[in-house]
Amino acid sequence: MLLSVLSFFLGILSLQQSVLLPGIWSLLLVLLSALLLLYFKYQRIAFFLLGFVWAGGFSGYYLSHSLAPELQAKDILIEGHVVGLPEYNERRVRFDFAVTHAAVSLPDKLRLSWYYPPQKVSAGQAWQFLVKLKAPKGTFNPGGFDYEQWLFAQHIGATGYIRQSSQAKLLATQVSWQSISVVRQRLIDLLAQQKISADSLALIKALTLGDRSSLSLSQWQVLARSGTAHLMAISGLHIGLVAGMIYWLAFQCWLQVPPHRYYSAPQIAAVCAFLAALSYAALAGFSVPTQRALVMVSVFMLAILLRRHVKSLDVFAIAILLVLLMDPMAVLSVGFYLSFLAVFFIIYVLSGRLGRENRLFSSLKLHVVVGLGLLPVLLFFFQQASLIAPVANFLAIPVVSFLVVPLALLAVALLSMMPSVSGFLLQIVDGLLQYLWQVLVFLVELPQASIVLAQPELWQIVVAMLGVFLLLAPRGIPARYLGFIFILPLILVHKDKPELGAASLTLLDVGQGLAVVVETAEHTLVFDTGARFSDSFDMGRNVVLPFLHYQRITGVDTLVVSHADNDHMGGAQALLHEMPTKQILSSVPELLADYKAVACYAGQSWQWDQVSFYMLSPTEQTLKSDNDNSCVLKIETAQGSFLLTGDIENAAEAVLIARSKNLSAEVLIAPHHGSKTSSSADFLAAVKPSVILIPAASPNRFGFPHAQVIDRYNQLAARYFISGDSGALTVNFRDGKIEVESYRAHHQHYWNRQPNKENAIK
Repeated sequence: MLLSVLSFFLGILSLQQSVLLPGIWSLLLVLLSALLLLYFKYQRIAFFLLGFVWAGGFSGYYLSHSLAPELQAKDILIEGHVVGLPEYNERRVRFDFAVTHAAVSLPDKLRLSWYYPPQKVSAGQAWQFLVKLKAPKGTFNPGGFDYEQWLFAQHIGATGYIRQSSQAKLLATQVSWQSISVVRQRLIDLLAQQKISADSLALIKALTLGDRSSLSLSQWQVLARSGTAHLMAISGLHIGLVAGMIYWLAFQCWLQVPPHRYYSAPQIAAVCAFLAALSYAALAGFSVPTQRALVMVSVFMLAILLRRHVKSLDVFAIAILLVLLMDPMAVLSVGFYLSFLAVFFIIYVLSGRLGRENRLFSSLKLHVVVGLGLLPVLLFFFQQASLIAPVANFLAIPVVSFLVVPLALLAVALLSMMPSVSGFLLQIVDGLLQYLWQVLVFLVELPQASIVLAQPELWQIVVAMLGVFLLLAPRGIPARYLGFIFILPLILVHKDKPELGAASLTLLDVGQGLAVVVETAEHTLVFDTGARFSDSFDMGRNVVLPFLHYQRITGVDTLVVSHADNDHMGGAQALLHEMPTKQILSSVPELLADYKAVACYAGQSWQWDQVSFYMLSPTEQTLKSDNDNSCVLKIETAQGSFLLTGDIENAAEAVLIARSKNLSAEVLIAPHHGSKTSSSADFLAAVKPSVILIPAASPNRFGFPHAQVIDRYNQLAARYFISGDSGALTVNFRDGKIEVESYRAHHQHYWNRQPNKENAIK
């Protein structure tokens, strides 16, 4: 059975790799082929094709309900209700919204932001809003989070924001019991009134209600580096534990009543355990890990009811199949792989093994097994893995699973009925979590607590997984030690670096902002770091750092912060906090004084690996505009040169023309994102670029790049590329040619495929 389900899974996965979605007739033809193969007993191939068709049908439905292009950036009046739990920060609330009425055809589900809302938004509320929508769009970079894929997996057809807050109307305080989110929201509101620490409150909300939106950035970092992030959400481990506890309690209680001729104690206990697991999964919003756990508990309890024996691998296969049948987009979620792989490796090492081990040793062994089994996947998705995870989990799992979760769940259940008892229990949980947190912080601060490696290739993942299977095989299997050799490719992953005299430049997609990474044979320069939007989100942490990890860059030689605008220096502190940096140059060094920044000025120069760097601006002549005082850097290689201009405008361009003897460069980073106050005709004539990279979101509220600027680029016959359309852009000089690689062009899928544009990459 497991092989057939895996074939079904691979069929779904293959569809998700498509750039173009098959049409209805193609899917019908594939379905007919699958039925014929089933008839002739070719089950594995048939299930693969059925998975392909199943995913194609779902995907076609959701794409057909996407936002029409003509409705983008238009004001639209809609009615509907809030789905799930809203996420708050200091400036706005963001929430999913199910549309029930609109004058035009819209996607069923939207993701909306409301800046400075005049009143609280809660789950289940019905509203009338005037909104401005756009198709799902996010930054697209190597190593970065794929927001567009996440939105598609969540069935969100458009994003947008509330217009004219004064016209927003609350139509109802809550909808009917069609959504458990209303109950979850009520419990969260009651929890917020308790007198416990903010950090513990965030963890309790995550553990009992699956609401992780309140976890701070520092908490996420500790959880990730200690390998305990799975414990601080409603996971399969917790659902299984709660089901087991309720089963035992119900079993013991039923034994105390007179014998019943129809129902035995195991059957009653199985029903109670299932209801407990169902309730707990509902509180978590039925996330993928809880779906998997709920299905497995359900199958086991059904077997007890029917008095049948079931194999663990069959239950595992049924869980995968049901999750995929309910939502084939689950394969786009990282949690799908982490959840099912963890369970599979536990079954693999526990099933069919002879002898009994010490319980303490067995528990520690399971943590090592799960950590080793998930290592290849963690490195593939995050380029980071925790080396202290077995120790951290060995200490944390008993505390969280046997003390924190039961007490916290009991406290939440008593919030309305017995608030004083609930408050007392929450005080105990608060103390336990604070002591546990001190231990985790100590562990993550140990040297080499976690490792960062480059993203492995698919073949390296496959070979490493074979090595894990071999290492975890039962005793007696010959040459198990060879598994270490199969895992070695993960550690030996390397990224090609430029040769001596060459440099590779990557313009990262940071939306409406600028971040550039320049690599030579042995050095790295970062020019600007994108914007900072909140305490928990900035482009330095969410785009620049993941890219550096992806490239296996462990330190920055020079960081240049061109000027003080948020969209250029907002991510600098996050980058400096996480990445060792030898030198910082900036036109505003006083803003980075804590990091010993020095001023950039015309005349600075240095050489790395036979590549020359020249600072052309600012000069001793201070200009009125902060933009015009940006650092301007020219990079010369053996085959060509780059010019990085920050946000300079016409005044600074004129100074550069007058003072610089050699301003020409084959590749130009467009000044000021392509605004009409920059890229003057005289400046472009002096630079004579062949390729122009424009750091601008697409679309953006400023209208960058301006049509007049694009006309001037066209007059030069220069190729231009917009990061918002192309994703990260990497430029190299090879054999006298300029090679421009668009990350989006090489990694697009049917849900984020971009239409062909005039300046498509050749």
